[in-house]
Amino acid sequence: MDRISVSDELRFRVGISGHSGHLRLEPLPPVEGDGDPLRHLPDLILPPAFQRETADSVKEYIEEKYLSPRLDPEDFSPEKAGSDWEFDWFNKAKVPLEPSLPQSVVVPVWELPFRRSNSGAKNGKWEPQSMQVDISELNIGAEDSGALPRIAGPAKDFVRGSLSNRPFPPGGLDVTQSRALDDGVTNGQWVREVLDGGPAQECPPNFKHGLDLGELKAYPCSWVVSKDCGASKKLPDDRTIEFSLQFDDLLKRAWEDDFSRNDQQEDLENEGKSDNEEIMAEVSNNVLFNESSELDKILKVDPVVPGMRLDEKHDHQGEQQKKESWAVNGGGKDIAENFHELVPDMALEFPFELDSFQKEAIYHLEKGDSVFVAAHTSAGKTVVAEYAFALVTKHCTRAVYTAPIKTISNQKYRDFCEKFDVGLLTGDVSLRPEASCLIMTTEILRSMLYRGADIIRDIEWVIFDEVHYVNDAERGVVWEEVIIMLPRHINVVLLSATVPNTIEFADWIGRTKQKKICVTGTTRRPVPLEHCVFYSGELYKVCENETFLPQGLKAAKDDYKKKNSSPVGGGSFPSAGSGGGRGQNRENFQRGKQNKHTGSQYPVNFNGSVGTQLNHSAQNNPGLRRSEFTSWSRLLHKLSKKSLLPVIIFCFSKNRCDRSADSMMGTDLTTSKEKSEIRVFYDKAFSRLKGSDRNLPQILRVQSLLHRGIGVHHAGLLPIVKEVVEMLFCRGVIKVLFSTETFAMGVNAPARTVVFDSLRKFDGKEFRPIFPGEYTQMAGRAGRRGLDKIGTVVLMCRDEVPEERDLKHVILGRATRLESQFRLTYIMIMHLLRVEELKVEDMLKRSFAEFHAQKKLPEKQQLLMRKLAQPTQTIECIKGEPAIEEYFEMYSEAEMYQDQINEAVMQSHVSQQFLTVGRVVVLKSTMTQDHLLGAVIKAPSASVKRYIVLVLKPAVASTETVRGGDSTDKGVNKFNEGFFVMPKGKRASNDEYYSVASSRKGTGVINIDLPYRGVASGVNFEVREVDNKEFLSICDRKIKVDQVRLLEDVSNSAYTKTVQQLLELKTDGKKYPPALDPLTDLKLKDMDLVEVYYKWNRLLQKMAENKCHGCIKLDEHMRLAREIFRHREEVNALKFQMSDEALTQMPDFQGRIDVLKSIGCIDDDLVVQIKGRVACEMNSGEELICTECLFENQMDELEPEEAVALMSAFVFQQRNASEPSLTPKLSQAIQRLYVTALKLGQLQADFKLPVSPEEYATENLKFGLVEVVYEWAKGTPFADICELTDVPEGLIVRTIVRLDETCREFRNAAAIMGNSALYKKMEAASDVIKRDIVFAASLYITGV
Repeated sequence: MDRISVSDELRFRVGISGHSGHLRLEPLPPVEGDGDPLRHLPDLILPPAFQRETADSVKEYIEEKYLSPRLDPEDFSPEKAGSDWEFDWFNKAKVPLEPSLPQSVVVPVWELPFRRSNSGAKNGKWEPQSMQVDISELNIGAEDSGALPRIAGPAKDFVRGSLSNRPFPPGGLDVTQSRALDDGVTNGQWVREVLDGGPAQECPPNFKHGLDLGELKAYPCSWVVSKDCGASKKLPDDRTIEFSLQFDDLLKRAWEDDFSRNDQQEDLENEGKSDNEEIMAEVSNNVLFNESSELDKILKVDPVVPGMRLDEKHDHQGEQQKKESWAVNGGGKDIAENFHELVPDMALEFPFELDSFQKEAIYHLEKGDSVFVAAHTSAGKTVVAEYAFALVTKHCTRAVYTAPIKTISNQKYRDFCEKFDVGLLTGDVSLRPEASCLIMTTEILRSMLYRGADIIRDIEWVIFDEVHYVNDAERGVVWEEVIIMLPRHINVVLLSATVPNTIEFADWIGRTKQKKICVTGTTRRPVPLEHCVFYSGELYKVCENETFLPQGLKAAKDDYKKKNSSPVGGGSFPSAGSGGGRGQNRENFQRGKQNKHTGSQYPVNFNGSVGTQLNHSAQNNPGLRRSEFTSWSRLLHKLSKKSLLPVIIFCFSKNRCDRSADSMMGTDLTTSKEKSEIRVFYDKAFSRLKGSDRNLPQILRVQSLLHRGIGVHHAGLLPIVKEVVEMLFCRGVIKVLFSTETFAMGVNAPARTVVFDSLRKFDGKEFRPIFPGEYTQMAGRAGRRGLDKIGTVVLMCRDEVPEERDLKHVILGRATRLESQFRLTYIMIMHLLRVEELKVEDMLKRSFAEFHAQKKLPEKQQLLMRKLAQPTQTIECIKGEPAIEEYFEMYSEAEMYQDQINEAVMQSHVSQQFLTVGRVVVLKSTMTQDHLLGAVIKAPSASVKRYIVLVLKPAVASTETVRGGDSTDKGVNKFNEGFFVMPKGKRASNDEYYSVASSRKGTGVINIDLPYRGVASGVNFEVREVDNKEFLSICDRKIKVDQVRLLEDVSNSAYTKTVQQLLELKTDGKKYPPALDPLTDLKLKDMDLVEVYYKWNRLLQKMAENKCHGCIKLDEHMRLAREIFRHREEVNALKFQMSDEALTQMPDFQGRIDVLKSIGCIDDDLVVQIKGRVACEMNSGEELICTECLFENQMDELEPEEAVALMSAFVFQQRNASEPSLTPKLSQAIQRLYVTALKLGQLQADFKLPVSPEEYATENLKFGLVEVVYEWAKGTPFADICELTDVPEGLIVRTIVRLDETCREFRNAAAIMGNSALYKKMEAASDVIKRDIVFAASLYITGV
């Protein structure tokens, strides 16, 4: 239809009426002669009530409404700070957290600091250029393992993740190669079929069936492949073959090209060096390693340098190994000298001059490299972590700081809060998880990685503090898991004490993550140490500046000899208390209920006076208490006189710390000003506790000690008490601190002096000397940087002075190497089985334990190819079809039993009784790898120490001659003697031919030279001397032997008769007569030995029946067979070593898989079932026991208080505790849970796992605090529940706090199971235990 023209005479404008926003049209008068078309556009009239919007006003409105989150003032009031323990930040924030993702973003273009130009700098600071990129290019590692790209999950799972998420692909792991592909995919067979004209609708590799066309049939088609990709022409068959893809020819040609290139390169190397040697070296560096041979591309191995023989070692190997190393070391001096030019614009300025290793680490952080820093305690490793935090703040990314101990996490949170945007994530605390710098335990990070938390996308750096904690037997595996599971876009910063194998560990991380690791650090201490021995009130210096001083130790020993008139022998280590170096008596960890607080139950006087009542041990032994006080007072007097306070005294027992502190009742080390400061501090800290908790015996006792400048620090203290002691010690008002070794690991609080109460410790299994690494860690607390010029370490010697050898070992010995503690766990297996592409075998291969084996895989792969390319040897049998391989297999199997049979049977006293004259035996052959039938003709005697045996030999040659003492033996082929032969009818069956001349008694003379060979009855025989080790079998037959005629007369007829008797035993198709019965004849009692004996004799019989037995070419063919089998075994061994089956923990993995199948966590196809998903939620307890407890509904009949009391068995760790007094209902629940654990232990033992059912149950279930937790859940005050057990208060608090996390895990498991009743019960159980002193907020978090 025609277009309708609109009249241009009608003009109007659009307006908005009032505040309601109604539109109205206003007609306008026509304008004549106006030729400007823009003036004909209608105007938009703004409402008079609104102001005109500007760019600034729009920006302000958007920021206020959308970019400024608002928190509920009721939930986030200052009064509630520290009391709400599980903030749901994302649900409470008044801001939409799930906007639609943009298609593109603007990102800065990063440049290295020393390459930045100052032309575009503003205010002296470099401003990066920006560019617009597609959002998909930034999601490196954000794709999940499936075919579709991964999208962001719900906001509530942003930090912790969810089991419905897939983990991010680990860096260095090519998930595309981890799929199990069919052979047809990899060898190119399907390509040849298609190119040769095969139907396209065939079944592809790894598919169950092909394309189903129904009634349609495939249309016949064929084509050829030519060089011209245009119109296809019909080529002759020979040309088709020329241009077709032949993978076998390609492999062969690649192999030939590779080795021909090697030969050519060798010829070139033999010629003189050319003038352009430098040019050739540059070309080789740029090209040689980039252009790998075709063979290397096919095999996917590291490229081989042309001219380098695979089986030789020369100078190029070292260069290539350096190239293959992922740990980069060196360059620190150049970087330190030019640091400010290399890093002109630092992300964080420090108020002090950085050390060389700090500058090197910061430089590599600026380059985006991973860093491993190894340095002594207090050397300044934290500077590197702070700079990583500054970088993520500058880059608008995130960083994670992991620590092995919760105390370190809390302390670092307090330290970093002053400089950065910091959050804290531990098992019981979640503060500001949206922060850019997150501090968490390593277990939390592992859970985030397995559960695919979306926050992983934003993380740029992960900082591992105290990496040497990887040696911990229980938790060391967590570090390896996290390092392996980190995605490739995350870099790592590793902070560790000095260890011998930093390069090795860094090389493992780099090879695992496929990125370079820069290793730096220092062995220089910021404050040098001097080591002294304290004996009899004097200090003797024994080591200074890493140099041992024997004269100081000699002076101490001389003083010891003067004090002791009679020398006392004992151990080589100084003693502690009543045992010490003589094998320190084991501390009594089980305390009575009267002295459970390990302190004096004295009335407290804040002026410092205390009562006279002593603790239980001191009451029993007043002399011990006086001795303790005397030794400590002498030491403190000496240290105070030399201005060596404050001091940390390391005691390796909680009871030892308490006893030592209590022994110093009359000691006061603080001034009035310090007393006031201490009083104000702990009053303010303990004011957050309610009245009954403030008067706990432990708190009152510690207050009295603190008032006098004495502190105690160990795991038995309440968390708030430990924090008060730590903070006061850092303030310098505590002069003496008695502590266990955890203080050196968990608290950054150096002192002027460190004292070792003993050099022996109990490690949970036995008493042992402390390791040099442990000594170095604790001694490193001596010397405060910036305050002390030198730190002092003192060794207490009470009963004796240690030996020089032992002191040198512990002071100057090498630190403990980083060793892998990797082990498989059920939760690890099920997390990896949730994702098809992440195999457990990949985790095993990338563990530190398998590092060296995996590092050698390329070499083994090349060696395997060389062995497969060797020409195979064939054996041509003169008797038809070769049977030598079967014979060799039997011979090899017989060799396995030979030593055992020889030692246990042939040389036994019973066997020797059967080796008499005439006994038929089987012996080794001296010439061939064969065995022969023979008979004993003379037993050992005084003149002849060995057996003389006649054996039948195979016909090895037609030119065999008879050899004896002369060229013609007496009696052979001669008839000088007369023979009398009885008529056959009058001769008995056992009668033999005898010579009238030989009817005399023999003289025992042997008239033949041994060995003696001859022929009788057409069979070769030999008479020789043998040892009993040469007997292979003793038969149950005997023959008649004329010893005189055989050895003295050398009668041919006697040899003939003897040979004929042996030949008659080879009847009935068997070569040898039966052997002696092992039970009735040889009296063997060991059934395994009897079975071996039967196998041995069956093998000998089968070998004798084989056609190779007695062959003239047996030796030659056996050598060939041995070479063939050796080559085959080497090839199979290499294939096995390169396979997953060679992994050390593979048998354990198979057993655990069978266990998981048996209990229903996974099915036969290794698909995780709902029971397995529930097990994945269990992190705090043993996953199998917790899961079976839930699926057996053991919690259904229990009240919340009873359920949480029963769950304490999963998290309580102390082995020895007093027996709880339980209700019948709880006792029944405990018994049922214990039976479940026993069944699971027995199931694992049935599948060949190294598990004892009783040990498995007792190690994973400890019911010592069931009564305590039950009473706490019912509302009993903390002071009352402490009287129910002998477990220290600190361990009680730790167990209940961990129970809150266990309740959360059981609640999530109930949601997966769909059990709403259990879900509500776990919520109620969590609520009833979260109160009072147990969940008091940390002083590091809330401040004092």
